[in-house]
Amino acid sequence: MSKPGLPQGTRDFSAAIVRKRNYIFNTIRSVFELYGFQPLETPAMENLDTLLGKYGEEGDKLIFKILNNGLDNPDKHQQAKEDFDKVLSGRNIKGITERALRYDLTIPFARYVAMNYGQLTLPFKRYQIQPVWRADRPQKGRYREFYQCDCDVVGSRALLNEVELANIYSQVFEQLKVPVEIHINNRKILAALAELCGGPEKMIDITIAIDKLDKIGLDSVKEELEKKGLSSEQISTIEKYLSISGTDAEKLASLQTLLGNNTTGQKGIEEITYILNYQLTTHHAPLTTDFTLARGLNYYTGIIFEVKAKNVQMGSIGGGGRYDNLTGLFGVPDVPGVGISFGVDRIYDVMEELQLFPEEVQMGTQVLFFNLGEAESKKAFLLMQQLRDKGIRCELFHENTKFDKQFKYADKKQIPYAVIIGSKELEEGTCMVKKLIDGNQHTLMQSALIAFSFQ
Repeated sequence: MSKPGLPQGTRDFSAAIVRKRNYIFNTIRSVFELYGFQPLETPAMENLDTLLGKYGEEGDKLIFKILNNGLDNPDKHQQAKEDFDKVLSGRNIKGITERALRYDLTIPFARYVAMNYGQLTLPFKRYQIQPVWRADRPQKGRYREFYQCDCDVVGSRALLNEVELANIYSQVFEQLKVPVEIHINNRKILAALAELCGGPEKMIDITIAIDKLDKIGLDSVKEELEKKGLSSEQISTIEKYLSISGTDAEKLASLQTLLGNNTTGQKGIEEITYILNYQLTTHHAPLTTDFTLARGLNYYTGIIFEVKAKNVQMGSIGGGGRYDNLTGLFGVPDVPGVGISFGVDRIYDVMEELQLFPEEVQMGTQVLFFNLGEAESKKAFLLMQQLRDKGIRCELFHENTKFDKQFKYADKKQIPYAVIIGSKELEEGTCMVKKLIDGNQHTLMQSALIAFSFQ
């Protein structure tokens, strides 16, 4: 028998890890709720047609397709083999696969809005915390199964939504004590750049190349643009764009000069300026303009965000933006939308590296009642239930055995307190409470245990 293993890019989570992850989830969820977002869940799988064509050519390659169940006719086996070979080459053959695991939470959300549009109260504000799957090459901070935490607003074009989403990012990371940089750009600016460098049809090629700048460097980006048919003059314009630096005001002024009177670019500059000025009135961390930010997904149409942790070698730990045409892909046009996402798995890795998890997050059981006999354990069980009713997390050791074994159990599970009721304590109506970290102990009346502070 072969040794058991996990699919590449997936992980098991021990109790300690789950508690830390839940700390992140609960922090994010509480901030979402503060801003008026309500929860939503969608299926793990979607129809393949729902997902294909929404993430660009490279994104489509990372979608996990689900094979259909069996074949109803053995004579079709040869055809199935040929169709399967076509699927492996990237084509969609309905006889083989019609469904896929969701790639993100945004497209399923757009599908939900399209299906339920008439029943929604607009603007509709939802948050969603669920796993997604991508057939990516596993590496540090990049997994094939991972959680996203999204919040989105549909039915409003107001830039106030972007301001609030920026503050959600800032407030969550402030509570998690993760130092971050929140970057902002606008797809309208990138569209204007494409108009200067060959026309709107070049935008996808340009944004995909720019999106790789951090990974492959400027020279490789220029090589990729050359392969896509851009001239040396057009590549030079993009290089000037990517080299813009200084304060936010200086960067916007340089961009103004580069784009000239391009109407699309002017609109993008106005939107960024509005949000930056609005941010000055808040107490949270300000945004910074970053014109190298592209967000490779095709559906973004306006402001885009990306969050990176300081002092850690890690990719983005959050991102999002405006996507005013997304529901039109499902037959419900002209529904504006904007949203952001938190990469929980990467946030976890950052917090582990920087040792940012509070000690109390690790605590599971607070009190272990020792098992010292049938009558003693029955009394311990009664007292334990009283503490549980009060919200104190307790266990009764499962069998009457040596003290040493029960102490070792408490130590391995990092249980801070033990309550001991032996024959003497049972007779006198008392109990011994022992703080295991330092050995301090108190003898209490059993009736007084409910009022004891297990801190």
